[in-house]
Amino acid sequence: MTFEQALARLEIIAQSMQSQQPLDEALAAYTEGCELVKFCQTKLAEMEQKLQVLDNQKLKELNLDNE
Repeated sequence: MTFEQALARLEIIAQSMQSQQPLDEALAAYTEGCELVKFCQTKLAEMEQKLQVLDNQKLKELNLDNE
C-alpha cells in the first residue's frame, strides 16, 4: 500500500464514521483507521530521514522550519 492509498482510505473511513452505522462496524473502521494512521506516520518519518541536503561535503538534515 502506498502513502496516497492509505490517505485515501482514511478519508473514506472518516466519511463513513460520520454516518450512523452499527457499533461493530464503527469499531472496525476506527481500528483500521488507527492502523492506517500508524502506517502513514511511519512512511512520513522514513521520507523525512531521506530529505537531506549536501552541505560542505557532509550530509545534514534538511531544515523544513521557516525560521
